[in-house]
Amino acid sequence: MNGAKQSIPAVHRDVVVIGGGPAGLAAAIAAKEAGCGDVLLIERDRILGGILNQCIHDGFGLHTFKEALSGPEYAARFIDRFRELGIAAMEETIVLSLSSDRVLEVSTRGTFQRIEAGAVILAMGCRERTRGAISIPGHRPSGVYTAGAAQNFMNLENIMVGKKVCILGSGDIGLIMARRMTLEGAKVEAVFEILPYSSGLPRNIQQCLNDYGIPLHLNTTVTDIVGKGRLEGIRVAQVGEDRSPIPETERYIPCDTLLLSVGLIPE
Repeated sequence: MNGAKQSIPAVHRDVVVIGGGPAGLAAAIAAKEAGCGDVLLIERDRILGGILNQCIHDGFGLHTFKEALSGPEYAARFIDRFRELGIAAMEETIVLSLSSDRVLEVSTRGTFQRIEAGAVILAMGCRERTRGAISIPGHRPSGVYTAGAAQNFMNLENIMVGKKVCILGSGDIGLIMARRMTLEGAKVEAVFEILPYSSGLPRNIQQCLNDYGIPLHLNTTVTDIVGKGRLEGIRVAQVGEDRSPIPETERYIPCDTLLLSVGLIPE
């Protein structure tokens, strides 16, 4: 199999950008505007825009365009410029390998290709930390999602993920999903944050929690997940200075959905 791959001649491109989200689009546009005539962007999804496509809230573009745009509107500005410049894109394409001498092996809908690049720009975004990454004990019922996965289900697939919700982590996506779930008719019981402060923007704390009466509990974390088939509830407890749970503060909260907004890991 490897011999068959090596027999496929490589196509040369001056600059290859891996990732068609905001960073990848901006990098490809910048390379083209700086005088590079041969730029290729590779994106694994069927459309460009990356995470912006599911971010239907506004607030994007305040610095770049001096106006508040939704995620898809913000992405569209860059995609339009990308198209105007005639930059090549390969959607639905997975990069299988990247060698030290910048040879990429890629697959597009089952077809295989080798690309020899003068330069490679990695703009692959990040993934969310999962329950496993923070070692929450308990069973593995349905109803436990990362906040971004829930956002994708709701905003792109039109799937409601739950009705009685708790959120662990008070970063911006957790705050935004607290509001989103509320607007779709769910009851958000509370947002829990292990730190003594929220890492979310003050405007999101106000607009996503305070405006909807959703409580934020600092110095608090999830200690157990209850339920086997479907999530039935969680146990939470306050934490000490070493971030270890204080057993006597533990309490049970019934819910059918737990969203995790506990940080990002670069791809």
